[in-house]
Amino acid sequence: MSEPKALTPTPAGDTYKGWLFKWTNYIKGYQRRWFVLSNGLLSYYRTQAEMGHTCRGTINLATANIAVEDSCNFVISNGGAQTYHLKASSEVERQRWITALELAKAKAVRNQAESDDSGDECPTSPPTSGQGGGARNSNSEVQSTLRTLGSKVEDLSTCNDLIAKHGSALQRSLSELEGVRLGGDTDGKIRQVTERATLFRITSNAMINACRDFLSLAQAHSKRWQKALHSERDQRIRLEETLEQLAKQHNHLERAFRGATVLPLSQSNPALDSKSSGSVKGDASDEDDENEFFDAMEDPAGFITVPADPKYHRSGSNVSGLSTETGIDDQSLCDEQSLGSNPESPQSLEVEPVRKRRTKIPDKPNYSLNLWSIMKNCIGKELSKIPMPVNFNEPISMLQRLSEDLEYYELLDKAAKCQSSLEQLCYVAAFTVSSYSTTVHRTGKPFNPLLGETYELDRLRESGYRSLCEQVSHHPPAAAHHAISERGWTLRQEISLASKFRGKYLSIMPLGSIQCMFEKSNNHYSWKKVTTTVHNIIVGKLWIDQSGEIDVVNHRTGDRCHLKFAPYSYFSRDVARKVTGVVADKEGKAHYVLSGTWDEKMEFSRVMQSNKGENGTEGKQKTVYQTLKAKELWKKNPLPEGAETMYYFSSLALTLNEPEEGVAPTDSRRRPDQQLMEAGRWDEANAEKQRLEEKQRSVRREREREAQQAANLPEEGAEGVEVAEDAVIEDSFITDSPLKMEIGTEASQASDETDPDDSPPHTPSVHQDNYEAMWFERTEDAVTGESMHVYKGGYWEAKDHGSWDVCPDIY
Repeated sequence: MSEPKALTPTPAGDTYKGWLFKWTNYIKGYQRRWFVLSNGLLSYYRTQAEMGHTCRGTINLATANIAVEDSCNFVISNGGAQTYHLKASSEVERQRWITALELAKAKAVRNQAESDDSGDECPTSPPTSGQGGGARNSNSEVQSTLRTLGSKVEDLSTCNDLIAKHGSALQRSLSELEGVRLGGDTDGKIRQVTERATLFRITSNAMINACRDFLSLAQAHSKRWQKALHSERDQRIRLEETLEQLAKQHNHLERAFRGATVLPLSQSNPALDSKSSGSVKGDASDEDDENEFFDAMEDPAGFITVPADPKYHRSGSNVSGLSTETGIDDQSLCDEQSLGSNPESPQSLEVEPVRKRRTKIPDKPNYSLNLWSIMKNCIGKELSKIPMPVNFNEPISMLQRLSEDLEYYELLDKAAKCQSSLEQLCYVAAFTVSSYSTTVHRTGKPFNPLLGETYELDRLRESGYRSLCEQVSHHPPAAAHHAISERGWTLRQEISLASKFRGKYLSIMPLGSIQCMFEKSNNHYSWKKVTTTVHNIIVGKLWIDQSGEIDVVNHRTGDRCHLKFAPYSYFSRDVARKVTGVVADKEGKAHYVLSGTWDEKMEFSRVMQSNKGENGTEGKQKTVYQTLKAKELWKKNPLPEGAETMYYFSSLALTLNEPEEGVAPTDSRRRPDQQLMEAGRWDEANAEKQRLEEKQRSVRREREREAQQAANLPEEGAEGVEVAEDAVIEDSFITDSPLKMEIGTEASQASDETDPDDSPPHTPSVHQDNYEAMWFERTEDAVTGESMHVYKGGYWEAKDHGSWDVCPDIY
């Protein structure tokens, strides 16, 4: 019985059909069956007529394994019960089936993986109609197209592998054919080469067809995608133009609103007129109480800020119900944009420095400190004679720390250019906050200045200002500071420190005031510093916090900025180191709200309207301010690279100890113990520090004897005063401690109890130390009425002439 001839299989789209011989059993052997390959499934029938009703078997190619046995036979198995042993009529026909099966298997595996992923990401909510549904349909269409393109790419990859495989086989056959001698084997080899060349041609044709399909599909969709891209680009351009027009309209309306005439209070709201008439005279303190800031443990702030209503941007509209605290300054010539970014500010000018300043100092040595070993060596010594080692210090003096307040002098330069006093007050308030930005990581104690010690910071050619500090008193310790700028401002301050040790932390309370005057506007501002708290004095890592309230007052106009430094609280939800403030005129009407942190930045917002909101702590109502968008007023400069090994000094602090030519012999740069500590020679610095303190004691005793002789005081009383005052003037372990405060109080009481007739007459520049300051004199300020040391002149002239004969030898 002759074997029936197998028909050549024909592809029909993704379906492949044809006759193959299938192994049935040992009795019947191979039987011809009609096989159909479609959608990753290989099915077979006895005849073509059975395709409509009876399928003899199906195997899923996604999990099947295809293996070739010889030139015509191959096996398909899914690893389980289904295994098909198949045979083609020729090797070419077998290869066509193998190629079709491998392509179908690759596609089936890919479709199965995609179906698993889509099942995981299937949304649970039903699709909605409208624009959202259209977007999802478009998205699904794009995803379907991408999947189709991906399948075509996979087909190309599979065809490429088959071409490489059959090409290698063809190359081997050609090589074998070259080595065959003419004879009986020639016909067989030629036939083999012909079959393999046919296989290679078939695979190449499949590759070409797949490339053609991919190219046609890509071309069909590329036009649609280009059209969509152009549409998106045109839409983006239209949106940008619309936004630009809206911004111009917003700016125009805002300027028109500022220029609009505000109705008198009696016409705008009679009820508010009667209420405010009394508050201006006698209820100012009540208003201050209502705007009070509370601690973070109780209430984070005394007011709430919300975005201003859009009606305030309409030009020419009469806003009804405008309260007395509406923040509109009709006299302001600097608008919001000029306040936020002043093009004429010195910060935008590129000033070439006259001298290149240093950017690095020697790294801090890693010396271990054993407090008990220090105290053990001090047993039996007089308490005031116990020196504090430099391990607790940083290599700058307190005078240099005062000079660091000028790191952000640009704020005062900008303030000097403002036409409005309220806007100027915003810059001055930001300057007061900026002076604390350098303290966040600075847990080291600065050197206590010696009496008569000075420090100059001459940045006239670089930044337009020069500064001078002098230690004008040592009982109590007090330092005077004076800075003047050629850009129209003068800063002066006199600071003395009081401290309280409360077990776990140390509170340092600066006494005295700071004053800033502007030459162009004659505005005179004054304020005081807040309390600095050093935590974990006994156990733990030291950290610093600033807390309290500051009132920056313009004594010419009566404007005031109330700043609140919120203390850190573990239970507070506010940001750490938060600062808030309100800028108001003399009538209490709020114009600006300030917010930020004292270690990072400050922002300001113009107040458009205010009213009483919800109740705060103890039933007091918070003030709700409607403000415009906040803008940056000040931002901290980043620390220099490697600051953690250089005492966390800022860029300015790194230059404070840099040697300068022509400075006074009393300048802090010439202090030997401070220079030795900066160089890392701490043992020598401790010895030198002790020598300087002993020298200061002897000079003080000599000065006391001279004063006693001039006053004809008995020696017994003189010795008592000397011992009491010596106990508080040195940089020892009782400095900044409760014991220091008690001894200092006793000394002051002893001095107060002395008969004034027995005391020598004191001039304004002579303090309780019987010491007259060299460059400052005590006087009463005509504007604030405060008594403070004011620069009397002569220092910079002495520097120009190099004449320092009046300076004492303190080192």
